[in-house]
Order: sequence, then structure tokens, then C-alpha cells
Amino acid sequence: MELKQTNNEMTNEVSQIKTGKMKHPPGLYLLFFTEMWERFSYYGMRALLVMYLTTELIRGGLGVDKASALRMYGNFAALVYLTPIIGGYISDRYIGQRKAITIGGIIIALGQFTLFSNQSMMALYIGLFLLIVGNGFFKPNISTLVGQLYPQGDKRKDSAFTIFYMGINLGSFIAPLVCGALAENIMATKEAGEIIHYGFRYGFLAAGIGMVIGQILFNLLSDKYLGNLGKTTVGKAKNTVDKEALNKPLTKQEKHRTIVICILAAFVVVFWTGFEQAGSSLTIYTQDYVNRKVGGWEMPVSWFQSLNPFFIVLCGIPVSKLWIKLASREKGDLGIPAKMALGMIMLGLGFLLMVGAVMQRGGNVTDTAVKANMLWLVGAYFLHTMGELCLSPVGLSMVSSLAPAKFASLLMGVWLCSSFIANEIAGIVASYTETLGHLEIFGGIAVVSIVIGLVLLSLNKKLAAMMK
Repeated sequence: MELKQTNNEMTNEVSQIKTGKMKHPPGLYLLFFTEMWERFSYYGMRALLVMYLTTELIRGGLGVDKASALRMYGNFAALVYLTPIIGGYISDRYIGQRKAITIGGIIIALGQFTLFSNQSMMALYIGLFLLIVGNGFFKPNISTLVGQLYPQGDKRKDSAFTIFYMGINLGSFIAPLVCGALAENIMATKEAGEIIHYGFRYGFLAAGIGMVIGQILFNLLSDKYLGNLGKTTVGKAKNTVDKEALNKPLTKQEKHRTIVICILAAFVVVFWTGFEQAGSSLTIYTQDYVNRKVGGWEMPVSWFQSLNPFFIVLCGIPVSKLWIKLASREKGDLGIPAKMALGMIMLGLGFLLMVGAVMQRGGNVTDTAVKANMLWLVGAYFLHTMGELCLSPVGLSMVSSLAPAKFASLLMGVWLCSSFIANEIAGIVASYTETLGHLEIFGGIAVVSIVIGLVLLSLNKKLAAMMK
């Protein structure tokens, strides 16, 4: 009787979707705000990390040289995306997505409070370790829950992930403004307009408080808006039907889809390698070589990292509507590989603008008195954002749609692992800007991104066929 009722409900849902009368479930917005606060925590810390590492000890930093700091940043950002494979496996098999999100959130908050507690390399390593572990539990599971809100074949899913992605970027937009203002203005000590001591630790404190707020909301409201979603695991399936569904061997179709996820994950390594320069080489370039003055006021370096999430919040809804409109066409939507290829090409075009910024200064000139116009940087961030909207939320939606149920969070972890590899490479690439020069680094990323994007575009039909 229950199964028959469920089938009738699903039929009604599909009918409503086809007529365009069905809205997104309220659980999406709970996950939106939970992710928003987690991203506030992460990006607030990330906006300060390289500056914290490279600032002299006496001025509130740790006094690490730039090349070492950029490699450390790359290693941290990489490991943040490696642990989701482990966290995804544990949640799939043993604890479920809901418990994993709570465990991850608590560990992340402890990491931020550790960074706040002491200005030392030991506190840095312990804090970053906790952030890496906590993210492994949190990141793959909340994305998986978004996909589980919708039945198979639901055309709202790409749109839902774009809305969810706006939550990510709303937190990312606010975080550098708040944490950056605390570190560079409110809690900083100044003399004659110059900062003599930064308030980095108070930025980390704000990031930790943001994580706590998100966890309180999630745990208070999840039963009401998510029901039992995310509580079933392979090891603890509540009935025979669930156990059979979760333990049956993969079909040929599921194997093909799993292969496509892995292939596309390999391609997007190139995108994230370029995109993650925002927290490393682009931050250093902004600090040293970009004219940040507006009238008599100089914009904090960390605030530029709010440009990307600002553009996503601004453009997320229009892009979400575009995907729904394209899906309703007789020809159907663009293929997922085609969207991702477009994202890579846009990333490359953004770095071509940064080549323009370098050329405006006369090439690889090391004189910090010669500045580039900030509009080059704003344009680059805008193109990077449009590329991200074509690639990242679409990728999350793809994994949730194609991944076999028993490997849902694990394969989300595999998808996120592309960012692990990319951040490792990004850290290495950024560390060479001091020796090779910004012109060569920015130009090289532009060329590689565009070429790889064109290669992926040529494989669109083949990969799309494997997905069906």
C-alpha cells in the first residue's frame, strides 16, 4: 500500500514538473543557508590565509616567504578536496549524510577557533588539519542531499543546484568583506594610515562563529524540512527493499555513467587549476601591482575575492532560468560536457584580460609603484564566474543524477577530488610566478584552458551518449 501511494505521489510530482507548476522543496533553502554559513567560514579564512602567512611576525602574521606560502596554500586547498572521498565513503556505508554534516561542521568550527587562539605555526597546522578533516565530512554530503530532494529525471535539478550554488557564493561574498574588514581595518592597528599590526585572528574568529550559526540552523530544522532524507546507509538500510537497492551490482548503464563522472572530473582539473589562482597568485598580484584606490580610499586586498561570489549571486538566477529554458526546447538542453567546455573557455578568456593587465604595466615589471587598472581584474573575475556557473553547479547536478545510489557520496567525493589535484597544481604554478613572471603564468593558463575546453567540446556527443 505504501509503495503504491509513493508511486502515485511521484507520478503527481512529475506531472506538476511538466506543467511547470511545482516549486523547489523548502529543504533546498535549508541546505542553501547551511552551505552559505560553511562557505562563509571557509572563504573568510581563505581570504586571509596567504596574507597571514606572508606578513611579518611583528605585524600579526607568520613571516613565511611568498613561494613557500603559496605552496602551503595550495597544499591546504588541495587536501580540503581530498578528504571528501573518505568522508563520502564513511557516510554512505556507516553514518549517513545528516550525521556527517554535523560532525564536519563541529570539526571545522574547532579548526577556526584554533587559528584564532594562537599566532604560531603549531596553531596554524592544527587549525588547518581540523579544517581539512571537517570539510571531508561536510562537503560531499550536503551536495548529495540536494540531489536527493528530487526524483529521477526531474528537470529542476540543474536549476536547484544553481540556486544552491548561490548559497555557497552568498557566504563567499560576505566572508571576505567581514573577515577582511576585521583583519585589515577594525581590529588592525594603524599609524599615519599604515597598518602596523593586522587583526587576522579576529577574522578567523568570525569564520568560526559563522560555522556555528550554520550548524545550529541545520540541526534545529533538518527533521522538519528534510524528513528522513540522508539517514539511510548501505550498512543500516531500514527495510529489505532499501537493502536490495543499495547492495545490487552495478548495471552496464551505471558503469558507463560512473566512467563519465571520472572522465569529466579529470577534465575539470584544468579549470580549477586556473580558478584557484584567486587565492594565491592573483591575491599577490592584486596586493603588489593593482591600483586599489577609489578616490582617497584604498580597497582592502581581501575584498577582491568577494567579486566572484558577488557575480554569482547577481547572475545565478538568470543562468538558472537559462538552463530551464534550454531544457524545454525541442532540441533539448546543451550537453553537460558542452556546458563544461564553455566554462573552461571563459576561464581562459579571463586570464587573457590578466595578460592585458600585465602588458599595461609594461610586462613583468617588478616596480610596485607601477600599477594596473583594477578593471582588468574585475573583468577577469566576471569571466571566471560565468565559467564557474557553466561548470561547477552543473557538475554537482550531474553527479547526483548519474551516480549509483550506493556510491552517491563517494562519487561526489571523487568529483571534488578533481579540486584536490587542481589545487596541488595551482600551488605549484603560483609559486613559479616569482621566477617565470606573471605574463607567462597568466598567458599559459589562458592558452591551456581554451585548448582543453575545445577538446572537451569535441567529445560532447560521445560522452552524452554514455550518460543516457
